[in-house]
Amino acid sequence: MTEEDSNLQVTMQLIISGGNAKGAAMEAINAAKVGDFDEAEKKLKAADKFLSEAHNAQTGMLTEEAQGHHAEVNLLMVHGQDHVMNAITFRDLAGQMVDLYKQVKK
Repeated sequence: MTEEDSNLQVTMQLIISGGNAKGAAMEAINAAKVGDFDEAEKKLKAADKFLSEAHNAQTGMLTEEAQGHHAEVNLLMVHGQDHVMNAITFRDLAGQMVDLYKQVKK
């Protein structure tokens, strides 16, 4: 596999994992909205799993960078990183929303 292919693979992993994490976090909010808190917690855990996958991909890139193998930064890679950062923020807010729905539904 070429370096370019490897970078593309990592970038796509970031985009996919970030998108999946955000989607799972949204599903958690929707579950909490209707009072299904068990499902909401499952979806938050799923979001965390996807974020962990993204983190692992980032760690691999950082390790390569630290070893002197510099990745070419392109718009697609920036987009992938943006997906991950957005998903992290959305996951944090989803956790707060689920907690808020729990309080409201008591």
